[in-house]
Amino acid sequence: MAVTMAEISKLRKLTGAGMMDCKNALTETNGDIEAAKEIIRKKGQAVAAKREDREAAEGCVVAKAEGGYAAIVALKCETDFVAKNESFIALTNRILSAAMAAKAKSRDEVLALTIDGSSVATLITDEIGKTGEKMELGDFEYIEAPYTTAYIHPGNKLATVVGFNLADTDYQVAHDVAMQVAAMNPIAVRREEVPAETVEKEMEIGREKARQEGKPENILDRIAEGRLHKFFQEFCLVEQAFVKEPKETIQQYMSKSNKELTVTAFRRFTLNEE
Repeated sequence: MAVTMAEISKLRKLTGAGMMDCKNALTETNGDIEAAKEIIRKKGQAVAAKREDREAAEGCVVAKAEGGYAAIVALKCETDFVAKNESFIALTNRILSAAMAAKAKSRDEVLALTIDGSSVATLITDEIGKTGEKMELGDFEYIEAPYTTAYIHPGNKLATVVGFNLADTDYQVAHDVAMQVAAMNPIAVRREEVPAETVEKEMEIGREKARQEGKPENILDRIAEGRLHKFFQEFCLVEQAFVKEPKETIQQYMSKSNKELTVTAFRRFTLNEE
């Protein structure tokens, strides 16, 4: 049975697969669109299995905030060429929209969400069939707070979401804090939230540096505590120097907008090496 260009175009529109893949699938199924779609889907599954051991180090990172919920989705692939493909970026945004609508709480929940009758996991497999590259949902992060904001760094490789304690938080202030998280990569909102093992590690580093400088043993802890204080100032968000105005901390900047304003949580994800 001869396959028409109209049939090939229709299948391509439905699946996003290449012209030859669509033609071959239709030829194999004697023009049965549904059967051809299944062949293309199985091809995607086969490619996914074949590429399983490959590294997916590139991708697209997007984020969005709506009211008290914000999320980050990272869809990973093998090459920057595919990462910049319109179809790949569109799929990443569709996954994010589905996660936002469901107010998803985990990566597994996102993979199980349904978009136009197909699960997110299936849609990713289908995209693998189109490109021939390994793809995976690399990361999913979310926060809930009275006010949330999201920031996507140009290039779709880095995104942040930040939560605030006040529902009437000023947009520009929130945006500036989200950019601060992107630029300065804090490890906690405030020093009390830094993991105990990190604190002890920094204390030991401080003691060892002091020993190498020939300081007496009885003052090593005091010197280490001073260096730990500087560590907190560098890596705790509310204590960091504001990148736009280094003479004030992030907390001081927020307080100018509202004395009660502070950050409740943040998430940050990047595909860039740091």
